[in-house]
Amino acid sequence: MVLTMTSPTSSALPNFCQGIQYFGEAPPSFENYGKIPAIDLGQKAIADPTDPAAVYQTLLAADALRYLTLQITASKASGHPGGFASQAEAYAALVMLGHKNIITEVGHHAPGFYSAMFLDRSLEEMGITTVQQLRDRFREKHGLLGHLSGYIPGILAPAGPLGQGQHFAMAAALLHEDKLFPFTLGDGGLGEPYIMSSMAHFNTAYPTVTNFLPVLVWNGYSQEHHSMVSLKTNAEMKAYWQGNGFEEVILIDAKEFDDQNQPGDYVDSTAFSFQQRLAFTKAVLLGMDKAAHSALSGKLTVFIIKQLKGAGVHAQGSKSHNLYPKDTLDAPHIVSALQNLALPIEAWQIVRTNAERAGGGPAAKTVVTEFELPLPSLGTLPLEEYTVGGDPKVSTTAMGRLVGIIGKQDSNFLVTNADGNEASGIGNINQALKVIHPTTDDLYNQAPNGQVYEPLSEDACAGLAAGLALMGARSLWCSYESFAINGLPIWQTVTQAMAELRRLTPSTITLFTAGALEQGRNGWTHQRPEIEAYFASLMRNGNVFPLFPPDANSIQACYDWALNTKNKGIVITASKSPLPIRTTLEQTRQGLAEGAILLQEVAGDKQVVFAVIGDMTLIPVFEAAAFLETEGIGVKIISIINPRRLYRPHDTAWQTCSQPDGGFIDDDKFAELFHGDALIGVTGGAAAMLEPIMLRSNCKRDTFAWKRGETTASAGDLMAFNGLTAQALTKRALELVH
Repeated sequence: MVLTMTSPTSSALPNFCQGIQYFGEAPPSFENYGKIPAIDLGQKAIADPTDPAAVYQTLLAADALRYLTLQITASKASGHPGGFASQAEAYAALVMLGHKNIITEVGHHAPGFYSAMFLDRSLEEMGITTVQQLRDRFREKHGLLGHLSGYIPGILAPAGPLGQGQHFAMAAALLHEDKLFPFTLGDGGLGEPYIMSSMAHFNTAYPTVTNFLPVLVWNGYSQEHHSMVSLKTNAEMKAYWQGNGFEEVILIDAKEFDDQNQPGDYVDSTAFSFQQRLAFTKAVLLGMDKAAHSALSGKLTVFIIKQLKGAGVHAQGSKSHNLYPKDTLDAPHIVSALQNLALPIEAWQIVRTNAERAGGGPAAKTVVTEFELPLPSLGTLPLEEYTVGGDPKVSTTAMGRLVGIIGKQDSNFLVTNADGNEASGIGNINQALKVIHPTTDDLYNQAPNGQVYEPLSEDACAGLAAGLALMGARSLWCSYESFAINGLPIWQTVTQAMAELRRLTPSTITLFTAGALEQGRNGWTHQRPEIEAYFASLMRNGNVFPLFPPDANSIQACYDWALNTKNKGIVITASKSPLPIRTTLEQTRQGLAEGAILLQEVAGDKQVVFAVIGDMTLIPVFEAAAFLETEGIGVKIISIINPRRLYRPHDTAWQTCSQPDGGFIDDDKFAELFHGDALIGVTGGAAAMLEPIMLRSNCKRDTFAWKRGETTASAGDLMAFNGLTAQALTKRALELVH
């Protein structure tokens, strides 16, 4: 609606409105429907979605959201207003219906979410009480960053990379079956393959957990062009969702309400006559109410709002997606759009009151992620300590026994794996906790009520496990090291969010098995330890801890430690082969605190230090040490268990983390462990993981690390292909000390 501008006196202006540049005259029928809040005092939602006042005030809320979204982005000539603007009625309807546990798959919706958090007073937790402060702190450090994070009060989950939001919504739905978890999903992002497949598998595993609600924002465009689904008809779009298992598909198309003869399949409802705007808003409100009840009553449901991208803001289509330096508050096209959206002061006050009352209060005081999820105590885990030098044991199996015990004590605990627990030496997890499957079969350890989630997608595995951890529950993501890279984007998103969360949550823990050295006959497709370089980089975040237990005792101590940490990302990498027991539990506890432990020391005229990451890589190192001893060369073999501890404090951003861990080995202890006449770092993975040692050592030094994969008959052959042999280690050690 186009309104005449007014200039209110400062005494008439509510404090929160300071910074709003334009106010308008009251829209038609404001005296009848806009004076008394549609959400009564003491209530959490409108009483009746057919109430004309409720519809009217939902429309006011939608325009308030659009106005704030455009004004705060234009205040920095930066940010993304168009996508959120095209679904403002849907978001406003959710709030008026009392639903505030809203997630998004679209990081570009951030300014709209911030506007919503401002309207319901959540951002007062950050000291943002006026629109001027909202403008000032948008896209600024310690303010409202460009994409959603765990730092913002009332925001349930981070959003940036596409294809992630549904994981957070499903995790929350699983933990809180009495609440609705809508998540907005852009039709541009719908092209990500993981979204539909992950929801389909989740629905098969948990057919009664339907209280997550995709809200598809079907606006015809993605970031820079038409969306790939822009040519689908309404019938085809409905069929697409039905074909993927959605029982209830509710589609509200703005085109059906257009009285301005707008061209194309996607139209802008803000251009309608006021009466048709109300009719469209009513359809959205009623449709959303039906969708919410459907999702909460056991039907897999999707709500689709079809409206042109950029509805009501400065541009349309993909041109509305992003602001550029020219798009300032003084630019005529921005001024015109803001003036068209302008509301009178009285309308702002009504919108604020409804937003504050909805859901029982500000999101920052009511949504599930503003509270720590109660966790059952695990007590003292019954670790089984094997005799050093005794029979070889499988590390992963030793950890699997503990995982089964945890699942019995914590009903929310979930293990995820892409159908590979048996192959990873952790079949005992399946035996203890059962694979979630509609077909009960004891031979395959399948049962509908299990605690092992096995989609054939690492993204879905990582997504649900990491999402559960972010929402406050314990979980474990298991994977082959070679394939885990497909799930790392969301795991990294969660660890980064955990670094800035304002609450405690269990660390997100992984177990990566079947490393490259065990996969000789499978060839290079199963030999991808380069993933360790990814974690080596993430260590500098300050809250990421890759752990490398050398044996079956060590892995138990590592997992026990990980379970007692908060707000961290912990990666345990171990072999599934029977390997020698080289350490006690207490040695690993020392290694977790100091980064590394001494496994063997032999005196000699010169001393070579082997700094070793991994378990199988110790085999050629001990062989090399035995030969060097015959040559009178002293040797120290150091097992690096927790390389993050070996950095210097200033190497990582640990102080910026919400649960800071400032434990680093000091210079004296580092010298005690690693000083010698020569230092050789050895790893079966990426050499980057050895960086902490190489940064601090002043010895003559070298590294032996993974180069590339090949098909071989044994781990020894594969190590030889990569130069990881006793002979090569011995030769280089002698060259360095002579």
